[in-house]
This record gives sequence, structure tokens and C-alpha cells, in this order.
Amino acid sequence: MLRRHRQIKMQIQQLLDAILFGLSFWLAWNLRANPDLRGFFGLPPIGTFQAYFWFYVVLIVAGPLILEAQGFYERSLLSPRDTAIWPLFKGCFLATVGLIMGLFFWRLDLARSVAMLFGAISFVLIFLKEELVRLGLKSQFARSQFQRRFVLVGTGQETARMRKELDAREEDGLVVLSEFDLNEKPVEELTQLLHEHSVNGVILNARHNYFEKVERAIKTCELEGVEVWLIADFFKTQISHTSFDDFQGHPVLVFRTTPDASWQGVLKQVIDFVVALVAVTILSVPFILIGLLIKLTSPGPILFRQKRCGLNGRPFTILKFRTMETNAEQRKHELAAMNEMSGPVFKMKNDPRITAVGKWLRKFSVDEFPQLFNVLRGEMSLVGPRPLPVDEVKRFDDLAHRRRLSVKPGLTCLWQVSGRNDVADFRDWVRLDLEYIDNWSLWLDLKIIWRTIPVVLIGSGAR
Repeated sequence: MLRRHRQIKMQIQQLLDAILFGLSFWLAWNLRANPDLRGFFGLPPIGTFQAYFWFYVVLIVAGPLILEAQGFYERSLLSPRDTAIWPLFKGCFLATVGLIMGLFFWRLDLARSVAMLFGAISFVLIFLKEELVRLGLKSQFARSQFQRRFVLVGTGQETARMRKELDAREEDGLVVLSEFDLNEKPVEELTQLLHEHSVNGVILNARHNYFEKVERAIKTCELEGVEVWLIADFFKTQISHTSFDDFQGHPVLVFRTTPDASWQGVLKQVIDFVVALVAVTILSVPFILIGLLIKLTSPGPILFRQKRCGLNGRPFTILKFRTMETNAEQRKHELAAMNEMSGPVFKMKNDPRITAVGKWLRKFSVDEFPQLFNVLRGEMSLVGPRPLPVDEVKRFDDLAHRRRLSVKPGLTCLWQVSGRNDVADFRDWVRLDLEYIDNWSLWLDLKIIWRTIPVVLIGSGAR
């Protein structure tokens, strides 16, 4: 795992632990101040919680720093439990000792039992948090959403050495799917390997004696929108979005054509989930009514399911309200000559396969609402390039178009707010998607969402 990814994960862990340290002190004080417990054990009353609030704030800040000093955050989240228990015990013990010493030096009248309870509760809560995180990372959802799939590229000796290093130190969410010998196989076969495994990145071991092949491999990945972690001491390049990092102690050049890992990216995922969850809850009754309307007006299922290409081309099943006849896919080849969009995408203004209700659903994009469940499942985002059917992606005549697959697909995008379906040239569509990827920020997402609202309400450009 790259240093930036480790730092973001560590900061998230520290934030959670700070909250748990604060909760532990509050619970410890409330247990000691409980009149029933005081009466049962014959304990004297203690002061108000507000009197120790500043000390409470210090604990919240100091707790994670003490754990960091004990090496608590240096281990893998999936490492054996004993690697977490001992540093956690030492950290909670030192925090408790620090609390008692602070009470003594500042002559604060707080029962020593509060400090002891704080130490025990903080240990239990943080350990339970660790177990929940471990359980979550081992779940099928985490494996499908957070695992990063890689291919090792280099000579057979180099890839074998790297795999041995990875096996010796378990990496959170990093899976090696295949190895590619750059000396034995032509670089062109790497493209097929990337398509076959829908990889998130390539770990490339470079030697000076085949820099030309290394450069061709990097260009191949650049066209695909796939990250390259180049393990090399020195390499000159003019490719943009190049960053220097370290991986397992090796210097690495990362060639990235997508937004870098950042807090903005974490916040984007949180916003996606929260907004989708709230929207699904609010729209549950309209969903039922729309479903009944579709069922009563045309034979067939309520939802339309289709395989679309997601992040890095990985197929997923998209959900939409059915707006066409049930034999729409079979009739598609009959209407191929009437396609109004250049390239592999099929678009037709007055499509005869659309039902009466479907025209209304499409006009106001109501048919897209079930994709909120795709957002909840982590397959889509609120904002991102629109996902295309797998068969259309296979017909891309320019591999550079695949870079639009390098980010999660979205419910709305620049294409929809910049002319929407009035865009007739697929190259313009891709250009807008790549413009979004190259200039992404959370603020850009918010602007696109804001611009999407009137487009949807007016129903402009809908087909």
C-alpha cells in the first residue's frame, strides 16, 4: 500500500479512536456519578462533568497520539490480534497513568475510579472497533468494493520476488491476480490481461536494459486509465500526474490519470452513501407507485437489469425502471440503421420500443432512480461518467476512450448538463468525461449536481 493510502487510513483510525477515547471518559464519569451505583458501593458524590471538560478535550487529542507512539497504527488491519492487543493495552495504560498524574499535579478533585474505568472502557471500545473493522474487511462487500486488484509486470525473477514480499506481509485489500513477464511476452498481450481481470493497477518492476518495453507498458496502462506503480530508482518521463511514493520500501513512480487519493475522495464516498440512503428512504413510496404503474400498463418486469462496465471495466448489473417493451434488446439490431449517435453507442430520439409510461419516465429521468441502489452497493457514484453496456465498450475503436472507465460511473455527469442527449458525437461525450476526470474536485461534483436539477425538472434533451 502506498504511503498516502496508509496515511489516510491511519488518520481515519485516529479520528475514530479519538471519538472512542472521549466516549470512554464520558461513560466512566457517568458510571461513577450514577446515584444508584454510588449508593450501592457507598461512594461519595463527585463534581460536575463541565468542571473537567478541558481535561476531556486533552484526552481526545492525546489518546490517538499515545497509540501511534506505541506502533498501534503501523500494523495491517488484518494482522493477527496479538499485534493489536499489546500496543492497545500499553496505549490505554499510559493514557490512564497520564490522566491520574494530571489529576494529581493539577489537584483536580476527581475520583481515581473514573481514571481506572476510563482505561478499561477505552481498551474494550477500541478493541471492539478493531474487531468490527476486521469483520467488515473480511466481508464480501469489502472484498468487492475495497480490494484493489493488481498485475505484477517485469521479468519472471522480479515478479516472483515481489510476490514473495507481498505474501510475507499481508496488505489490506491488495490482491495480485496475475504476473506478466515483460521479457517473454509482447506488451500487446498486457492489454488483454487488463481487460480480462478488470485490474485497478499494475506494479511494474523496471530494469534499465528494457526501458523501451517499460515505456510501452506504461503507455498501454495510460490509455486504459489504469494506475502504474513503477518500482525504479530513476526514470525520466514527461507524463503528467506523476507522483513519487514508496511501496514495501521501494521507490515508486505513480503514473496517474485519475484523481489522487485524498480526503476529498473519502468525503465523496461518504456523500454518495448518505445521499443515496436518504433518497431511497424518501422515495420508497414513489418507487412503489411507479412500479405499480409500470406493471399495470405493460407486461413484463418492473425493473430493467443490464450488465454495464463499472470501475476499470468491471461488469455490474445496473438497475432502471423498465421503459421499453420486454423484447427491446432483441429488436435493437433492427433499428441499428437509425442510430443518431456516432461510435459504439446507440441513441434514438423516437424509439418505437419505448412504452407510453416509459416516455414520461425518461423525459424526467425518473427511470434512473433505482440506480441509487447501485450507489449504495458501491458500484456507482452520484457524479461520474455514465456507465455503458459491456457490448458497447467492447466496440470502442479508440483505446483512449477506455480511460473514462478509470473512475466510478455516476448518475449524472458533465455530458448530461452540457447538452445531455443532444450530444451526437461519441467523441464529444468522451471528451466531456475526460474533462471531468482531469479536473475533478468535490466542488465540481456539487456544481454538476446543482446543474442537473433544472435539467431533470425541465426534461431537456431526454430520449
